[in-house]
Amino acid sequence: MEIAEATVERWDDVQTVFGTRGGAHHCQCQRIRLGDHAWWYMPAEERAHELREQLDPPPDAATSGALLGYVDGEPAGWVAVAPRTTFVRYRGSQVPWAGRHEDKDDDGVWAVTCFAVRAGYRKRGLMYELAAAAVEHARARGARAVEGYPIVPDPGQQISWGEVNVGTPGPFAAAGLTEVSRPTKRRRVMRLDL
Repeated sequence: MEIAEATVERWDDVQTVFGTRGGAHHCQCQRIRLGDHAWWYMPAEERAHELREQLDPPPDAATSGALLGYVDGEPAGWVAVAPRTTFVRYRGSQVPWAGRHEDKDDDGVWAVTCFAVRAGYRKRGLMYELAAAAVEHARARGARAVEGYPIVPDPGQQISWGEVNVGTPGPFAAAGLTEVSRPTKRRRVMRLDL
């Protein structure tokens, strides 16, 4: 897999990964970034507009907040990774904070929040490569730590693609993150101090 930063110049590739229907297309990777209230009432077209603006950051910005993965030159995957402070939904969620004493305003901690793998490329382990690339992207931009908040299904339980967009523990562990807390029955906090 070849990795590139998601930018406005790669907009068509982003939309190819998200598809024309389904969870990624509908969300446009905005729910965690905007928070539930703003996201819920915003049409998908407006979410796409928000994302396009995020992919065209000012020159002094550390990142656009996402990476694209290409397989044989074809856009195949997406991962969102940026300073944890970027993600409004997590500020009010118990997932990153339950039982922990973390500074919610610490820009040095980055979060890997969303994955999307294009139809036709799923079940090939691309999430592992995207997670590893996200960690290296954060490291290269000066992050002190990287966190992920994966979902863990109960034994035998199926999880929908819409739930697994936050990742599962395997790709995070392979990228060097270790579990630091279990804020809910199905969610984990995984972290790598850089």
